[in-house]
Amino acid sequence: MVVGILPGKTCPMYKNYITTAFRNLVKRKWFSLINILGLAIGIACCLLLFKYVSYERSYDSYADGKPLYRMRLDSYEGGKLQWQAATCYPITGPYMKRDFPEVENFCRLKNAAMLFSNDAKQVKFAETKGYFADTSVFGMLNVQLLDGATHNVLLGADKMVMSESMARKYFGDGDAVGKILTIRDAQLVQHYQVTGVFKDYPANSHLVINYLVSYPTLGKIKRLQGDTTNSTETQWGWYDFYTYIKLKPGADYKQFETKLPAFCTRYYPDLNWARLNKAHDELHIIPVTDIHLQSNYFEEAEINGNAGNVNLLFLIALFIVAIAWINYINLATARSVERAKEVGIRKVLGAKRSSLVWQFLAESLLLNFASLAFAFVAVLVLTPAFNRFVGHTASPALFNIAGNYWLLFFSIFAVGTLLSGLYPAFVLSGYQPVKVLKGAFKNAGSGLALRKALIILQFATSIILIAGTIVVYRQVQFMRNQPLGFNANQTLVVNGAGAINDSLYQHIYHAFKTEVLRLPGVKNITASSNVMGQEITWTMDLKRMGSIEKTYTAYNLGIDYSFIPSYEMKMVAGRNFSKTYSTDKRAAILNEASVKLLGYKNPAAALNTKIVEGLTDTLTVVGVVADFHHLGLQKTIDPQLLLPMEDTRTYDLIPSEQNYYSLKLSSANMPKTIAAVRALWGNYFPNDPFNYFFLDDYYNQQYKASSLFGSVFGLFAVLAILIACFGLSGLSAYNILQRTREIGIRKVMGASVNGLLYLLSKDFMLLVFVAFVIAVPLAWWAMGTWLEGFAYRISLSMWIFIGAGVLAGIIALTTIVLQALKAAFAGPVNSLRNE
Repeated sequence: MVVGILPGKTCPMYKNYITTAFRNLVKRKWFSLINILGLAIGIACCLLLFKYVSYERSYDSYADGKPLYRMRLDSYEGGKLQWQAATCYPITGPYMKRDFPEVENFCRLKNAAMLFSNDAKQVKFAETKGYFADTSVFGMLNVQLLDGATHNVLLGADKMVMSESMARKYFGDGDAVGKILTIRDAQLVQHYQVTGVFKDYPANSHLVINYLVSYPTLGKIKRLQGDTTNSTETQWGWYDFYTYIKLKPGADYKQFETKLPAFCTRYYPDLNWARLNKAHDELHIIPVTDIHLQSNYFEEAEINGNAGNVNLLFLIALFIVAIAWINYINLATARSVERAKEVGIRKVLGAKRSSLVWQFLAESLLLNFASLAFAFVAVLVLTPAFNRFVGHTASPALFNIAGNYWLLFFSIFAVGTLLSGLYPAFVLSGYQPVKVLKGAFKNAGSGLALRKALIILQFATSIILIAGTIVVYRQVQFMRNQPLGFNANQTLVVNGAGAINDSLYQHIYHAFKTEVLRLPGVKNITASSNVMGQEITWTMDLKRMGSIEKTYTAYNLGIDYSFIPSYEMKMVAGRNFSKTYSTDKRAAILNEASVKLLGYKNPAAALNTKIVEGLTDTLTVVGVVADFHHLGLQKTIDPQLLLPMEDTRTYDLIPSEQNYYSLKLSSANMPKTIAAVRALWGNYFPNDPFNYFFLDDYYNQQYKASSLFGSVFGLFAVLAILIACFGLSGLSAYNILQRTREIGIRKVMGASVNGLLYLLSKDFMLLVFVAFVIAVPLAWWAMGTWLEGFAYRISLSMWIFIGAGVLAGIIALTTIVLQALKAAFAGPVNSLRNE
């Protein structure tokens, strides 16, 4: 049948193209199924990764286009950077608004972990996701009040607002506004009035906000604790305040940032000390929208993501869908020999090349849209599981992707569909009918070269992905299995009691400890100001007594007598704190990092020397503990100072409020042991909830982001390799079809199956080798860059990349052999007859 373009027949003509295309796809069911499956997997992978990337980049989207920034504080001592904090001084915001006309407003947040109770309903919870906040928080940080007026809900002390979820937790379905919550904090018992309820804060924010307490309340608490300096407004040394500033419209934040060094110089305290120690502060600002992916500093409010990982997964999404379209090209041209006679006959009967192009394009469009439909269904089904897999709380709806990503996706889909259809269409429609019908048809070498180049690209990508998966997995396992310098196994950590008066605390705690140690499942119990895996915010300046040398920042860990033996930590010099030494209330234990930093020749040289913490606090070094990884292996070991937690009336080491009790348990009947500890807790600390966690699980949360990245990376690497195998299968099938006569003749002449397999596979294995040569330096560079984010990391070995290449080769060889076996076992008579 001759297909032409006739006046007034445009619609029937296109209908004919679609009908014919549909018939051809149905006729070649296996070919169509492989094509649709490969494209559907590629498109579904692309959409799922776009959902992930879109969500990660959507954090704090309310601030898009707004001049809203958070301050960062960098501290230098001895001319070197000591730390970078996401917080700064409480006075920074007010002074910036006063000194810089560009600053329109500021907002301060200070962590407000508290024990709340509604005595009327007899409910109590230890809350950690709340902040003391300025009233400007509503206009700056997208806190949307549902009940209450923004201008007065946080004015004055003892006022608070809470989220919808928190209001239901404490007050049920009743109205929370106007109600009172009781706050117990050691000797302080306070009553806060709920003045407003706000919409639950979005999960895709760098902050988790369940409640806000008026900022003047913090000042009141400090005064009740004996602070007469008004430190919440005047302090230049207390840097635990998240500070946000809003610039006026038109202000250039980068130009504004250039003014901050002079600001720091103007207000930095104790300039003589600063000059002596070559110390200074630097302030920087970061757009709020960049915090989640580009900020990973000391005292971050939450665990942030990683822009490099997200960008890499975005590229993988593009690679996967590109590989899928490359497969379509290879699979379409692999069947070109079968279509050659069809094209020749059509041309002899008068079909124009343009009509043939449209015909093959129609087949491509039909196949691509069928794949798109299957991909949409797959994404709808898989999204809930995928969200659980990556830990996102986004809606499971397919269309929960930012509009710009949909625009990008459909642009890619349109271009990919057109290009993947055009190449086979022009190749197939370009066959010369005379040569085809005479049996002299051979495909152009340039086309074969292009397809080989595409296969090399596919397998180079596959080798990079395999190597990357191996490196990420080995790094995560290295961090999980590396000796930490302490034993976290079977350690139950209970949040310390905070709702009890100090005068009674020591007696109640010791009675509780005595009863707990009588339980058969408890080996030991110890108390500390922090536990491993938790960032230490208690820092002080440290130097050797009598030294005019520079000081250093030390991270303080308060411990009791049992801490070091309970955690099986190693003393490399000196001794642990002891009840037999009354002077230990003014003693300290250093870690090895502190010994080196302070300039001691060895740990033994530090013993019995005096060190000065802060300005005047003199301590005697009684021991040195071996370095231990208080935080994960992403970070270096900080110089630490272990201090006794003591009650000055009895010189007995006890924890203070809001700290942690670590219980070493036996593995036998652990649930029964925990239930017994819970019962004792209720007897001794009735006003405190029993909150606990296992230390090894808690510690490993630090590796969650890396583990998740490795899992997502590995999953989509496998899918990318699977899709690449479709392309290799297509090219090997094409090669076998082209060499049908040669295979038949060789079999007639006595060629063995093994010989034919070698003949048909050697060229493709050469392509895999070329891909390996290209992939190794790229993979080495990429994974070396990724590993630089870890203070302690594996060494890159050539065996990783050789292993990746061997695995890719095995996958490729298996794919080729499955195709080649059909030809090798086919009867030579049939091969020669068909040829």
